[in-house]
Amino acid sequence: MNSLLALKPYLSKYRNRLFLGYIIIVLHITAMAYQPLVIGDAIDAISNGAETSVILNYALIAVGLVLVGGTFLFLTRQNIIVVSREIENDLRYDFFSHLQRLPKSFYNSRTTGDLMNHAISDINNIRNFLGPGIMYSMQTFTRLIITLYILFNINVKVTIIALAPLPVISLAVYLIGRLTYNRSLKVQESLSDLTTKAQETFSGIRVIKSFMREQYENLEFDKKSRDFFHKSLKLAKVQAFSFPMMFLLTGLSIILVLYFGGVQVMEGNMTIGNIGEYIIYLGQLTWPMIAFGWIINLIQRAAPSMKRFKDITDIEPEIADGKHTNHNIKERDIEGEILFKNVSFKYPGSENFVLKNVNLKIHKGTVLGIIGATGSGKTTLVNLLPRVFDPTSGQITLDGYPLNIIPINVLRNSIGIVPQESFLFSTSIGKNIAYSSDVIDDLLMIESSKQAGLYKDVAEFPRQFDTILGERGITLSGGQKQRTSIARAIYKQPKILILDDSLSAVDTNTEEEILSALKSIMKDRTSIIISHRISTIKNANNIIVLRKGMIAEEGTHNELLAMKGIYFDIYQKQLLEEQISKL
Repeated sequence: MNSLLALKPYLSKYRNRLFLGYIIIVLHITAMAYQPLVIGDAIDAISNGAETSVILNYALIAVGLVLVGGTFLFLTRQNIIVVSREIENDLRYDFFSHLQRLPKSFYNSRTTGDLMNHAISDINNIRNFLGPGIMYSMQTFTRLIITLYILFNINVKVTIIALAPLPVISLAVYLIGRLTYNRSLKVQESLSDLTTKAQETFSGIRVIKSFMREQYENLEFDKKSRDFFHKSLKLAKVQAFSFPMMFLLTGLSIILVLYFGGVQVMEGNMTIGNIGEYIIYLGQLTWPMIAFGWIINLIQRAAPSMKRFKDITDIEPEIADGKHTNHNIKERDIEGEILFKNVSFKYPGSENFVLKNVNLKIHKGTVLGIIGATGSGKTTLVNLLPRVFDPTSGQITLDGYPLNIIPINVLRNSIGIVPQESFLFSTSIGKNIAYSSDVIDDLLMIESSKQAGLYKDVAEFPRQFDTILGERGITLSGGQKQRTSIARAIYKQPKILILDDSLSAVDTNTEEEILSALKSIMKDRTSIIISHRISTIKNANNIIVLRKGMIAEEGTHNELLAMKGIYFDIYQKQLLEEQISKL
C-alpha cells in the first residue's frame, strides 16, 4: 500500500482540477440527497389525500433534481476521469524515459515482454485507481456523510439499527482486500510471462518455422495462457463474492427498517413517507457500499502494480552525469585522441576479467584495426568508449579528458557505432539512415547511402528511401541491413567511427567497395574497425590482436606478418581458404 504514496507528485500536479471535481461531487450528491425527501413528502401527501396538481409538482421537482444531479455527475467524470488519463500518460512517459536511461546490464536481466506488461497492464491498473477509484471514493465518502446526517435527523433509533450490518461489511471488505492483493500480484506476474512468450514467438517466427516447432510453441503458449487463466479466475472468484455479499447486507438493512420503522409509524414517531425515504436512502447507500468493496479491489490491484513500477523507476542508472561531470566540455572540443591506461573489465556478477591491463593509444584521425578470436574482448573494448560500461579498473581518456567527466550526451554524440547485430526500426529506410537527426537532410542521406554501398540497392526499390521496412528490417538481406547501419553511422558525422564486425555479411568485392568509399569518411576522423577478416583491416594505421582480453600483438599489417605470430597464422589460414574457394 505504501507504494501508492509515490503517486503524490502526480496528484499534486492536478490538485486544482481534482478539488474542482470534488466540489462538483458535493453538488451532485446534495441534489440527489434531496430526491428521497421530495418522494417521502409526496407519499405523505398522497396518504393525506392531496390533489393531483400537488403530486405533479413533487414529480417535477424530483425529475429536476435527477437532471441537475446527472449534469453534475457528467462534469465530475469530465474532471476526475480525464485527470486520471493525463496522469496515466505522465506515468507512461516517465517510465519510458527512465527505461532509456538504464544501462545495458539492466536489459540483460529483463525480458521485453515483462517491460511491455509494466508499461501497459500495470500502468492501466494504476490509472483505474486514480480515475474510478478516486472518484468513487469521493462519492462514497460524501454520500455517506450527507445521508447519515439526514437519516439521524429523521429517527436516531431506526438509523442505528439500519446501520448495524456496516461493521460486517467493513470486516468482509478487509478480508477480501487481502486476498485480492495477493492474487492480483500473481496475475500480473503470470501476464508478464504470457506477454514475454508472445513477444519471443513473434520475434523468432522464422526460426520456429525453419525447425517446424509451431505445435511445440502452441503448447508452450497454451501452458502460460492457462496459468494466467487459472490465476485470473481465482481473482475473479474473490471479486465476484464481494458484490452479492454487499447486496445481501444492505438488503438486510432494508428489512430491519421495514420492521422497526413500521413500529415507529404505528407509535406515531415516523410517517409512511419516512419509511419510503429510508428505503430510498438505503438503496442509495447500496452502491457506495458495493463501490467501497470495488475501490478496495482497485487499490489492491494498483498497489502491486505500483510496486512493480517503482521497482524499476527507483533503479538509478549506473552510468550518468554526476557531480564530477564537466559541462563546459562541448562536442567541438572532441577531436578523437583516445588513450587506454591499464584498463581491465569484468561484467557485473562475474569473477572473470574480459579485458586485462589494456594499454593502447589511438591517435586522432587514424584507423585502428582489431582482430582476435571470438570471446577475446573486441566488442567489450569498444563498448567502453561510449560508456555502455565503465572499466572495472584503469582509465580511458578522450583528448585528455577522462570519459567519466565528459557529459554523456557530448560523448555519445561524438561517436558513431555500427554494432555486430544491425537493428533497424519499422519505418522507412530514409528515417533509419537519418535516425540521429530530427529533420532529414536528403543530400546527406543520399551521400551516406552511397558511401555505405547501399544506394544502388535502394534505387531499385519502388519507393526508394520511402520504402517501409518490416520489424527489425526483416525485408532487407543481412548485407543490406549492415550497409544501412553503416549509412546511419556516416550520416551522424561523428568524430569517432566504430565498425564492429559490420562487414561480415557482405562479399569481399562489396567489402572493398565500401572500404574504398569510407576512406574519405575516415580521413581526419578516428576510426576503429573490428573484423575477423584481415582484408578488412590490413590498411589500418595500427592493428592490435586480442587474445584472452589482452593485447597479444600490435603493429601495422606488414609488421605483424613479420612477427610470424597469431596474426600471421590467421593470415595464412585465410589465404588458404580463399585459394580453396576459387577451385
